[in-house]
Amino acid sequence: MSKIVMKTPLVEMDGDEMTRIIWQMIKEILLEPYIELNTEYYDLGLTHRNETDDQVTVDSANATKKYGVAVKCATITPNAARMPEYNLKQMWKSPNGTIRAMLDGTVFRSPILVKGVTPYIPTWTKPITIARHAYGDVYKNTEMVVKGGSKAELCVTNADGTEERSLIHSFDGDGIIQGMHNLDSSISSFARACFNYALDLKQDIWFATKDTISKKYDHTFKDIFQEIFDNEYKEKFDEAGIEYFYTLIDDAVARVVRSEGGYIWACKNYDGDVMSDMIATAFGSLAMMTSVLVSPDGVYEYEAAHGTVQRHYYKHLKGEETSTNSVATLFAWSGALRKRGELDNTLELCDFADKLEKATIQTIEDGVMTGDLYLISKLENKKKVNTREFLEEVNLRLKDMI
Repeated sequence: MSKIVMKTPLVEMDGDEMTRIIWQMIKEILLEPYIELNTEYYDLGLTHRNETDDQVTVDSANATKKYGVAVKCATITPNAARMPEYNLKQMWKSPNGTIRAMLDGTVFRSPILVKGVTPYIPTWTKPITIARHAYGDVYKNTEMVVKGGSKAELCVTNADGTEERSLIHSFDGDGIIQGMHNLDSSISSFARACFNYALDLKQDIWFATKDTISKKYDHTFKDIFQEIFDNEYKEKFDEAGIEYFYTLIDDAVARVVRSEGGYIWACKNYDGDVMSDMIATAFGSLAMMTSVLVSPDGVYEYEAAHGTVQRHYYKHLKGEETSTNSVATLFAWSGALRKRGELDNTLELCDFADKLEKATIQTIEDGVMTGDLYLISKLENKKKVNTREFLEEVNLRLKDMI
């Protein structure tokens, strides 16, 4: 069989730890035998980010803008413990945060449902998609440690040089402060991306913040969403028979738990980070979650929603067997390949991506799975396999489909 030819490169962002090992396995076992892979490669592993002063992350984001489609492996966002481990020059910021800010996109995350894995909330019979704003807030914050006796103020210098000040706190003892920001233009892009995605999926969309407490910051999100919906989308939503509504985030959590699923839940950056992990875990596994960043100008970056699986990586380094779930990383590749095929009108690439996903789901529903799913699957004849064996089992079914 001749290999599928890719007309245009997609941007390939390699990552860290166990997901980096899985990344190479996926290419070796499931992609390279079938596709003449055409990628522009960037090594976003922490060692190389440190060597390049994180310039490689900026370069990969610019390449994504150029080519329109990227696929990203999970990466380490270093904490204090990582500084000596990787001999870091500084505690580099999240590469995801950098890329998301440069693309000004919205992250859409949705669980992958398979037979035999029952959600922890049994009423959830349909996927719940988290739409996460991908700019600003805590991910672009400024922080300071404050000594007792200090006074902290929020100061804005206007274009004419005048200043506006607001007291944050007068510190009797030591403390901490944090400054966050966002942009009306980014919030507007977030709103339009959410409404367009809802129309594409023909699903209701909820948006939730805490505007009763944050009467300027969160309330601005609420107002921009409502204004754009009323002026640009209300008639389209009425025609599609779907609904948009705003609610407080604590009320949204209660509604979500009581629901059957089948809608999009739009969240600010941090809320979306936390809630997408909650949704993924409640549906079964963090490794069973698709994630795609969509920019306002139609650029797509696909990734796994989980981390680098550090514990399994340390086992791997010791030569011990691992049973790491690769499904989310697989679906990142399939999503990127499908989108590349759609944009280039390479239908065989789209077809391959569809079959790769079907083969992956069929493998699990045939009872062959990694340890995380083995523990929660209700299938009677199930078998736990190691990391590589799972991918080889997927390949057996993929060959049959092709």
